[in-house]
Order: sequence, then C-alpha cells, then structure tokens
Amino acid sequence: MSSVRAEILVPGQAGEGRALILSAPISFWGGVDPKSGRIADVRHPECGQGIAGTVLFLPGTIGSSSASAVLMELVHAGHAPAALVLHEPDAILLLGLIVAREMGWQTPVAVRLPRDAFGSFRGKSVRVGADGEVSFSG
Repeated sequence: MSSVRAEILVPGQAGEGRALILSAPISFWGGVDPKSGRIADVRHPECGQGIAGTVLFLPGTIGSSSASAVLMELVHAGHAPAALVLHEPDAILLLGLIVAREMGWQTPVAVRLPRDAFGSFRGKSVRVGADGEVSFSG
C-alpha cells in the first residue's frame, strides 16, 4: 500500500514529514511542551521526541480541555505537526486547529485512519494531502 484515502476531520494545508507513530495515547496538556514541540510527559514511551514537522499518528488522546489551547500554541509557535492522523476524532484537540485557522494561521490537515493502518507508515516519509490522501515513500 503506497496511498490510502482518509476521512478529513479538519481541513488544512497538506503536510509531509517522517511518521511519528505514538505507541500510547497522549495528553497534550502537560504531555507536549508548546514552546519546543517535544513530548514532555516522562511516562510516555516517546518522551523527548519532537512532534514539529512530523506526520503525527495518534492512537488516542488523554482528555483535557486544555489540549486545544496547547495545539493552538504549537501552531502559532511553528512547532505543530505537519499533519495529524487520528484513530478516533477528538473534538477538544481539533478545536485548537479550528481556532488557529480562524486566527488566520496556517494549520495542518487532520485526518482519520483506522489504528490498524498506522503500522504500514512506520519509518516512512509520509504526505497527507489537503484532499485526505495519505501516501508514503521510503
């Protein structure tokens, strides 16, 4: 499989980057540093990895109403992922993209794919088109 059509959750600009497939759900509030774009939760398996410019595959999120504000800060600071791929829509997290777009900032596209499809993107350079096409090379 070199490409698949995903459901668009929040429209945004196309993005390309290395796939960062999180192995566990994450809380953006306290789990991601908006100033650096790094995973800051010391209990998270991918702690220390940067999400900026990646195609971020999220198996789930740990709820906090502050997640949208953190994602909006990441967009504003230039530390947001190039695209987000979610297993399940998270309205609170995605609100951050919607508000950032309303502020006139360029926002990444967010799409939905089944979690069992994530593994085929591991170690690849991934492109997520504004039309929801997810493709990889490498």
